[in-house]
Amino acid sequence: QVLLVESGGGLVQAGGSLRISCAASGRTASRYRYAMGWFRQAPGKEREFVAAITWIGGNTIYADSVKGRFTISRDTSKNTVYLQMNSLKPEDTAVYYCAADYSGPGGLASSKQYDYWGQGTQVTVSS
Repeated sequence: QVLLVESGGGLVQAGGSLRISCAASGRTASRYRYAMGWFRQAPGKEREFVAAITWIGGNTIYADSVKGRFTISRDTSKNTVYLQMNSLKPEDTAVYYCAADYSGPGGLASSKQYDYWGQGTQVTVSS
């Protein structure tokens, strides 16, 4: 089992920045982890892909809505993935979830690709 714990969410004004983190722990060794991703879910909406990063190579992909504003990164020594969010907009308000993919290469923008999920952290952007 893998435990994912997000942190760093909060309230920020539009145009501001926030960095959220996700620490992984548990039995499954990180060397078997293919990628980690961030998803978000706003009230009344479906969960949507935000960004993903491959664990070994550090290759990244982003949703068009956050490209150029958000940056995903990982620290393999700390078993942690980060999401740096700049130029935040009210429409970025959501619960942000991190997820871990142990299945191998696949559609990293699809929630079905991921095996483990965190409990989520609330990000609220005021206008």
